[in-house]
Amino acid sequence: MQKKIGVILVVSFLTGCATPVYNYQAQSKQMSKPPIGSINTAYVGDKMLEQGVFTDREVLRVDSPTKVNMFYSLTPGNYLKTGQSNQGIFYSAFNQIENGGNVQKNPLADPIKALMLSADGKLCVVSVLNAKNCTNQHQAKTSVVGVASDNSFQQTLIYSGKVGQKINIGYREFSSNLARPAFNNDVEYDLNDSFEIGYKGALLEILDANNQKITYRVIRNFNK
Repeated sequence: MQKKIGVILVVSFLTGCATPVYNYQAQSKQMSKPPIGSINTAYVGDKMLEQGVFTDREVLRVDSPTKVNMFYSLTPGNYLKTGQSNQGIFYSAFNQIENGGNVQKNPLADPIKALMLSADGKLCVVSVLNAKNCTNQHQAKTSVVGVASDNSFQQTLIYSGKVGQKINIGYREFSSNLARPAFNNDVEYDLNDSFEIGYKGALLEILDANNQKITYRVIRNFNK
């Protein structure tokens, strides 16, 4: 009987209550990068040109695996902000974005509802019962990242390497952050013909290229 009471007291000590809120709204914007006229270097597999609708989102950045307690832990990555109240700032526990982080739980733990950075700086996992499990042993930091919008459309050019005097460029389209296979294409350009290459309105001047990297100047992006 004494052991059971001890367990209940420990669990009560680890948990409190928090009610997640969802009052955060981020603003979307059209983005083209790199800037027109800029000189840039991209390595094989890197994006040379990118255009689309992006959103600057406030996030909680977790740089290393973080254990909250025996029930919950966090993987490294970015956690999207969902709202804020006098209790603290709330974030999504599961993040399907590039470099997104996720909260993990012990099989015996309650399902996860949200992540919270409390007003006193503690990192807390909030369960579906609004119970919070917190730790002050963390290095999480607030930050801002650009995220592709849910209803967005992006276009990119990717450097794929060089063979002789010919360079290979990949074109990719993404809708709602998912690739559109029917609109993907790989194009080969012969630098003996011209040092300017174009695709779907975009125009680049190639300054130097080898099978590891390419240096280029942006003359025009896809829409300007």
